[in-house]
This record gives sequence, C-alpha cells and structure tokens, in this order.
Amino acid sequence: MTLPARIKPEPMGRDKRIRSPAHLGWVRSHACCVPGCDGRPIEAAHVRSGTDGGTGLKPGDMWAISLCAAHHRDQHQVGEPEFERRHGIDMKALAREFADRSPHKVKLVRRAA
Repeated sequence: MTLPARIKPEPMGRDKRIRSPAHLGWVRSHACCVPGCDGRPIEAAHVRSGTDGGTGLKPGDMWAISLCAAHHRDQHQVGEPEFERRHGIDMKALAREFADRSPHKVKLVRRAA
C-alpha cells in the first residue's frame, strides 16, 4: 500500500483566524448570553459550528460570546446545536453582534496584504 502525498504545512503566521485579546476582554465585560443567567465568572466562549475553526482548531476571536463558566462548560459537553435549543439562543448571531459592536472591531477584520 502506498501512502498519499505529504501535505506541506503552511508557514508560521499564515493562520487565517484573527486573534484580539482586547475584543475577548470586551466580550467578557458582558453578562452571560443565556437568558436569565447571572452566573460568574464570565468567559469568552468561541462558537465552533459553521465558523472558521475546525477539528482541534479554535475559531477566530470574532466568533466569541460571553458565557458564565458553567454555561461555557455545558456548551462543550452537550454540543452547540443542543445548547442553542435548550437555551433558545443563536450563538453565531450573538457572535456577529458582539463583533459588529466591538470597540475593537477594526482588529477583527483581516487587512488585505
């Protein structure tokens, strides 16, 4: 049996997922996105379904929402579709809203090279 051709890794710095610690800090300054929850501490939870992440790859920071630690854990344990159904929220829409309103929005957009 012959192995398929080896894929060359992309050079460092070519990661297309944008990181913005300032945006994540701003996201964490909000209450939990689960209606009626006043849990603490608040964490910046990345939405994985249908975003720029992948298996084992954290999505870009524009896909972050505010969740308390308990709900963030629950998001990962039950999976995003079930989490959204249980709590009646659209995580991608919330992440887009956070990104659109962020005072750090300019840092979330990749500039053309």
